[in-house]
Formats: sequence, C-alpha cells, structure tokens
Amino acid sequence: MVFSNEQLTIYEKKRAQVAHAPQMELFVSDERSAIDWLTDFLKRRPSTYQEIHPEFITQLGAGWKKHEEKPELAALLENNFLKFDGGGVVPSQIHSYLSTNHKDFRGLDKSDPGLIAKSQDRWYVPDPNKAVDLEKKREKALLKEFDDYVDATGRKLKEFRLEVLRAGFKAAWGRKDYATIIKVAQKIPEEALQEDEKLLLWYDQALTRAEAGA
Repeated sequence: MVFSNEQLTIYEKKRAQVAHAPQMELFVSDERSAIDWLTDFLKRRPSTYQEIHPEFITQLGAGWKKHEEKPELAALLENNFLKFDGGGVVPSQIHSYLSTNHKDFRGLDKSDPGLIAKSQDRWYVPDPNKAVDLEKKREKALLKEFDDYVDATGRKLKEFRLEVLRAGFKAAWGRKDYATIIKVAQKIPEEALQEDEKLLLWYDQALTRAEAGA
C-alpha cells in the first residue's frame, strides 16, 4: 500500500483502534511488526514484563530483517503502551481481562484492593485518547534519534531502526527538507531502501522535488 502523508496519519490512527493488528505477519520482522504483535497480545492479555518476555523472544527469529536493529522489549513497552503502577483504580482494559479470565476477580469494583494487587505492573494498550499523547512522546524520541542518523559521519549505517527513518523522512518531507531525506537515504544500504515502500516513496519524491528546485 502507498499513502500520502495525510492518508498515512489517518491509517496509523485507525490501526491503533482495531481489535487486532491488521495483516499480522507470521514472523515478527521489524520494529513495526513487533509493536503490532505486542498490541495484539496485550489487547487479549494485559501482562507483566515477566509474562510478556518469553512470549516475545520466541517471535524474534530468522525472519528479522537484515539491517533492522533489534529493539529492547522494555523500550517498546515504555514508548508504545501503558503500565498500571497500582495507583488509583484498575484500568478498564485490565479489569475486563481479569474479570473474564479469572473467576476470583469477577464482579469486583475497580478499586478493590485484591484486584489492584493482581493488576499491578501489567502493561496494556491505551485507549485512543491517551494513545495520542503517547504517540507524540514516541515521535519526539524517534526524531531525536533521527538527528543522530543525520549527523553520523563516515561509513554507511549497517543497523538502524526503520521506525526512526520513517518518522524522520515524514518530518523532513513536511518541512520540505528534501536534502535531509536524500542525505540519510544514501547512508543506508540500497536493498534496505528498496524493500521499504514508505522510505522509497519519500526518497523518490525528494529526488524529484530537489531536481525540480521545489
């Protein structure tokens, strides 16, 4: 699929709201598909880090993209999901899961001490309103790392985060900074650029605009 910048923003918001991540890949192959897998997993089963980790590790197999840097689970959770710290009432997402799957917690109020104890430290998918704020935080972190890619000197980047490149290219395109897109694109292997439709689209369009003097 190919989107304009406006369509891409709408698509990403819609994808965050569906019950299951669309086009779920059989193997987790990059950061985006890892986030999709975690979203699907946590929507069905809000869990602690200790519960998620062994399940997640089994997904990082031979299907991982050659040049894609493998993300830490802790960072993926921190940047894309929320964790209940035990303060206040239990979030609806966790309450629904526990009351449905554990008979001892059925019919309990969200402020019940036993339910709170069972819910503590569980990661869950934020509701759409909170997801917007979380996405802004994540985008800020991605763009900060993109600046490091821009400033990197010497040899080409051997490993990188596609999500960082996508966020950086999108932001650069928005401010008509075609030179930055071209500069960073030339630092990554040609095969990696050709394999990612989003990056290739921004790069090709940046070349066209730069040549036209736009």
